[in-house]
Amino acid sequence: MKKRLPPAAWILVAMVLGIVLGYMIFTNFPDKKVAAQIAGYVSIMSDVFLRLIKMLIGPLVFSTLVVGIAHMGDAKSVGRVFGKALGWFVTASLVSLIVGLIMANLLEPGKNLGLPLPDIGASANLATSKFTVKDFVSHMVPKSFAEAMANNEILQIVVFSMFFGVALAALGDKARILVAAIDELAQAMLKITGYVMKLAPLAVLAAMAATVAVNGLDILLKFAVFMGDFYIGLFLLWALLIGAGLAMLGPRVFKLMVLIKEAFLLSFATASSEAAYPKILDALDRFGVKRKISSFVMPMGYSFNLDGSMMYCTFAVLFIAQAYGIVLPIGTQITMLLILMLTSKGMAGVPRASLVVIAATLNQFNIPEAGLLLILGVDTFLDMGRSATNAVGNSIATAVVAKWEGALLPEAEAEAHARSLDSAGPAVLPAAMPAAGHA
Repeated sequence: MKKRLPPAAWILVAMVLGIVLGYMIFTNFPDKKVAAQIAGYVSIMSDVFLRLIKMLIGPLVFSTLVVGIAHMGDAKSVGRVFGKALGWFVTASLVSLIVGLIMANLLEPGKNLGLPLPDIGASANLATSKFTVKDFVSHMVPKSFAEAMANNEILQIVVFSMFFGVALAALGDKARILVAAIDELAQAMLKITGYVMKLAPLAVLAAMAATVAVNGLDILLKFAVFMGDFYIGLFLLWALLIGAGLAMLGPRVFKLMVLIKEAFLLSFATASSEAAYPKILDALDRFGVKRKISSFVMPMGYSFNLDGSMMYCTFAVLFIAQAYGIVLPIGTQITMLLILMLTSKGMAGVPRASLVVIAATLNQFNIPEAGLLLILGVDTFLDMGRSATNAVGNSIATAVVAKWEGALLPEAEAEAHARSLDSAGPAVLPAAMPAAGHA
């Protein structure tokens, strides 16, 4: 029997082909407007894929989270898991911000840039008024569940689902039929996810081709130092995250890294953390994380645990300050870090959220917002690394919380469970897992 190429290999092949196709468009159509038009048509496939993923995220988060909470049994259990997850997220966010701060100070990517600086009066046209603690807290609670689903507001969906799941748990046997129905909805959404994921390699090819067709590869050379320094920072952050996972999970954390490789590549190539969500959920199932934990912690992570984006915030702000020759004392940098710790929690669901948070921070510390124009051209390439890092951070966080809660299957059982998933199909939830009725 011929061995089939694994999905992660298909994604790697698609990335390479996408770069080649994009570079061919870039060289054959030197007019940027024409290249952008062609790229627009090429990117249709990746746009459709990401829209399909967004279409699934709301119902998938709602159904898996409600069933998971219903099977936890009571509000006390939900509160305990919430507290443990939030503790990990806050710590990871703080570490990510500090890594960005330290790396920017050590490597000084903005000094002697050798590139023309945008005029100080220029604007990046990014709305910065949204990022206040008051707005974030009021935004967290949905005015309408239907509106939250329609706008794909993950944090609002999580809040409603927590109330709904706790209510179902409190109703006990009276809610058994409704819980079973929502469980069936989760099964259906996972089955649809399996179909959508077959398009992933085509979406990756289109996304890479469109990006390179417009920007070319020369832009990477111009910003080689900045991008190189940023990715060195990301490598260090990955090492710290995996090290924390090693301390909590032991050598088994490397098995988790192997399981999420496809999700990692997918989020990297599409520059979208959302694209990897269903794949990470499946990888965590195979790792042995009970669904009652993964379906609860993962959506929270997408709102509170964007490690790559956090690191980028401090790194990019200091890069822009260095480019304009602005010296920020260490006290000011620590103040900036603490402010970012709060304002960055409003990132979820906001397009190009990292840039919006950075723009707001620049204004607050009298650093020219025009500096954002320096990095806009390479932001997609940076977003790839940020998104992939978010996937790593959320996977490890979920597995660790599961270990703390005693909801992580022993390695032998997890492997047997993974084999049963392969024979049943990736979209089917196992009977032994909590989403099917067992804690």
